[in-house]
Amino acid sequence: MSPVELMSQWSFDGMDWLVIGLGIVVAYIVFGIAGFGTALVAGPLLILFMPLSKIIPLLVLLDFVAAFGNLLQARRDVNKPELLRLLPCMAMGCTLGMVFLLNLHSDLLLLLMGLFISAYALYSLAVKARPAQLAAGWSIPMGTVGGLFGALFGSGGFLYAIYLNSRLPKDAARATQSALISCSTVVRLSLFLIAGVYADLPLLMLAVCLLPAMALGLWCGRRLTMRMSREAFVRLVTWLVLASGIALIGRYLST
Repeated sequence: MSPVELMSQWSFDGMDWLVIGLGIVVAYIVFGIAGFGTALVAGPLLILFMPLSKIIPLLVLLDFVAAFGNLLQARRDVNKPELLRLLPCMAMGCTLGMVFLLNLHSDLLLLLMGLFISAYALYSLAVKARPAQLAAGWSIPMGTVGGLFGALFGSGGFLYAIYLNSRLPKDAARATQSALISCSTVVRLSLFLIAGVYADLPLLMLAVCLLPAMALGLWCGRRLTMRMSREAFVRLVTWLVLASGIALIGRYLST
C-alpha cells in the first residue's frame, strides 16, 4: 500500500491538517521550553479528529524523537541515583496505564483526560511554592503515578518535575527529567509495540507526516527559552491547558 493510500484512510481535509499541524507545533514549543506537556496541549485538539487510543501512541512516537534530542544536549548533568530510583516505578506505572488506555471506553477516557488536565492546571496555578525537599521515598508514588499518567494521558512529566526540582539543582533536575522522559518514551513505545498498536500503518505514516511540525515546534521552543522567562511561559500555557480541560469535560457532558 502506497503512502498516499495509507494517509487517505484518515479522511482529513485541508483545514483538518492545518489545525492538527498547528496543534503539534504549539505542543512541541511547550516541550522545547518545559520538557513535557505535549499531550496536555495537543490532546484536546487532536481528539476532535481521532480517538485518544490513537493520539497517545502517535505522540509517544513524536516524543521519542524529541526527548532524545533534549537528552543528548544535557546528558552530563543527569543525576543517575535519582534516575535509577524512579525508573522501576515509572515502568510499572506505564504498564498499568497502557492496559487502561487500550481497554477503557473512549467516552470515559475523554472525561478522565478532561479531569486530569484540569486538575493539573489548577494545581499548577494554585501552588506557587514547591516543597523544599521531598524524601527519597516519594520516588515510589511520583514515579508510579507519573508513568501511569504518561501512558494513559501522554503526560506524567509534571510529577517527575515536582519530585526532581525538590531534590536537585535546576540544571541537574532538568537533565534528569529529560533522561527519565526519554526512558519513559522507550518503555511506552515498547509496550505499544508489543500490544500491536504500531501494526497500524496509517498511524505510523501520520507520525512521519507530523515530524516537520514537531521539529519546528522544538526549534521555536528553544529559541523562546533564550528570550523569555520559562516560568512565565509555562504559566500562560497552564491557563490554556485549563481551558482545554474544561472544554473536554463540557464536550463529554454534552454527548
